[in-house]
Amino acid sequence: MEHIRTPKVEQVKLLDRFSNKSTTGTLHLTATHLIFVESNATSAQELWILHHHIASVEKLSLTTSGCPLLIQCRNFKVVHFVVPRERDCHDVYSSLLRLLRPVSYDELYAFSYNPKQNEQQRDEGWQLIDLGAEFERMGVPCDQWQLTDVNRDYKVCETYPRDLYVPITASKPIIVGSSKFRSKGRFPVLTYFYQERKAAVCRCSQPLSGFSARCLEDEHMLQAISKANHNNRFVYVMDTRPKLNALANRAAGKGYENEDNYSNIRFQFVGIENIHVMRSSLQKLLEVVGTRSLSVTDYLVGLENSGWLRHIKAVVDAAIFLAKAVTVEGASVLVHCSDGWDRTAQVCSLGALLMDPYYRTIKGFMVLIEKDWISFGHKFADRCDQLDGDPKEVSPIFTQFLECVWQLTEQFPQAFQFSEWFLIQIHEHVHSCQFGNFLGNSQRQREELQLKERTYSLWDHLLSEQQLYLNPVYSPSFAETRPVLEPSTQPWNFKFWRNMYHQFDRSMHPRQSILKHTVMLKENSKELESTVRELQAKLQKYGVSTSPLELHSQQKERTLPPRPQSLILGAPLSRKEAQQEDEEEEVYGEEVQEDTPVGSGGERTVEGSSATENGYGEIQGSFGSKSEPAIVSLEFGVARMTC
Repeated sequence: MEHIRTPKVEQVKLLDRFSNKSTTGTLHLTATHLIFVESNATSAQELWILHHHIASVEKLSLTTSGCPLLIQCRNFKVVHFVVPRERDCHDVYSSLLRLLRPVSYDELYAFSYNPKQNEQQRDEGWQLIDLGAEFERMGVPCDQWQLTDVNRDYKVCETYPRDLYVPITASKPIIVGSSKFRSKGRFPVLTYFYQERKAAVCRCSQPLSGFSARCLEDEHMLQAISKANHNNRFVYVMDTRPKLNALANRAAGKGYENEDNYSNIRFQFVGIENIHVMRSSLQKLLEVVGTRSLSVTDYLVGLENSGWLRHIKAVVDAAIFLAKAVTVEGASVLVHCSDGWDRTAQVCSLGALLMDPYYRTIKGFMVLIEKDWISFGHKFADRCDQLDGDPKEVSPIFTQFLECVWQLTEQFPQAFQFSEWFLIQIHEHVHSCQFGNFLGNSQRQREELQLKERTYSLWDHLLSEQQLYLNPVYSPSFAETRPVLEPSTQPWNFKFWRNMYHQFDRSMHPRQSILKHTVMLKENSKELESTVRELQAKLQKYGVSTSPLELHSQQKERTLPPRPQSLILGAPLSRKEAQQEDEEEEVYGEEVQEDTPVGSGGERTVEGSSATENGYGEIQGSFGSKSEPAIVSLEFGVARMTC
């Protein structure tokens, strides 16, 4: 609270960025939130913004109506305030600058957030995800893969988890030697095992090869991965970087594997750009979608020039290559980028999502994020700007992964148990720092912060309200016929994710989520079914039958004859068609004559036209007869039709 200069400012205007509308209210500044409350007493709306959601605050030039304050958030919310007095605006501006840049983890919202759970409930929330059980589900450990304790104290690699799975022929000297030859000590380890083909997906960082260096232990490690797969001895080594970037790293003593030094490997560059290109691309995208009065041409050109969807396509292409190598060829794959915690996490997790239907469920998707992103050391603190650090380390790597998943849900809506709102909610809390799951850069750092003892788990929170995120068109049987997804990466299959980047823009054209509408209809249907059961129970209590009312009529049910095939009513029929029609009319006319009561009116035709030619005569039989009036009796309040 010592950083808050002005806790309350009245008569503040909230401007809509896509219209000229404004709302007047009061601005409140608390230790955790910026709150705007409308002045309307009858239906006052409130806008709550977490301090850590704020990415930037800009104080604009003074105008006649006041001092503008522009706030841009990490969840793509943009808020434009106009404060009447410049001094109040400066106080709010200065306070927010300090509050949105915490210098230590203890200042983050997760350490003060209290959802009113006791210690046992908090512990149960953290125990929902068990990665040991997840590897057992894959069939590991097995005769070719083992759990190693070489990194039990984080001495070999401080950014890896404690429990790691390696080939059974890889000894500790080989593991330690390989780690010394890899950037940040991130040696090849198992991340996914495709049990059907006994093929493995492994991950690591780039080798410290330079132009000519080699390491026998690292070569033995890759050979051990090759021998662990009896179906295919070749190992694909996927370098997710563009080749030019990898060559530049060679000059710095790093680089990529030399195929002459490694036996049975097939090397493949993928070409996903680095964190700096991705950060710039997202910034260009946000500038386009946030600009008012753009023409369609300018909008589409700006979207293309940002390169955002092109980068999304590159990640999906890499995941497809990985999935095909494993499922079709039965080959093991080793994936790496520079340090093995950005592009490597994207490709490994998305590839596993394509291959394994379990990861397309709500619980399975949580396990996937916990395994490939959190435990293997994606730098959430740096990439999501959790603390006041180097802005060059900030990059939307995890946001890209979520969007890649959304693009897949658009192509395969029946394959995913969750809707897009589940992905958006995860993105919201990655940046909110309200829960402890994504704090820090590694598992070791999280243990030092004692997050499981001091904060709460996001997964427990999401599972408690998972009904909000269910996909109504999800079909579990879809995985039985198509267990491996094969998406198309043609340009027209990639869409702009409006509900992510425009979710807070209420003034835009009306839009209704089909999924949300379907969920609402299903809920209404369940309520109606419940009401019907209650009414049936009441009727049975009074001894009244609940079967549908039966209508007894002397008329026999019959279907109308088919309509003439001719699209033009007056068009002449062929001889065969005319003969067939005459036979049908004779049979049908006899039935009508038998059922028509005496005294019914004769047939009426329009002068100058033939009912037979126009097809009206075929319908006349059903409308030309009258049934005798039925008698209605009331019994126990239920209408019954009797003859």
